[in-house]
Amino acid sequence: MSYPVTSQPQGASSYQCQLSDWNTTLMDCCSDMPICLCGTFVPLCLACRISDDFGECCGTPCLPGSLNSLRTGMRERYHIQGSIAKDWAALTFCLPCALCQMARELKIRE
Repeated sequence: MSYPVTSQPQGASSYQCQLSDWNTTLMDCCSDMPICLCGTFVPLCLACRISDDFGECCGTPCLPGSLNSLRTGMRERYHIQGSIAKDWAALTFCLPCALCQMARELKIRE
């Protein structure tokens, strides 16, 4: 005789994660001058370095939409609160600042 399952087991398998903020704000560009200068004058080079430091191919930033994926992936890996829409807005309207913020975050977390 079989017994149907009438309730799912409840246990410690639930997973909660604390979300944090970025270690520096979007407008803290000058807090790390080498990153700031790189983001201002050669943002593609900074984007390639970020991609490489994050473990992706250094040519990834040349692909359409890849910077948004990279920023979202960074938020997911480090449990930083935000949204895909906020990532898109930061990268669309303030690309150098967003790249600098991402580079500083990777530098701090290394």
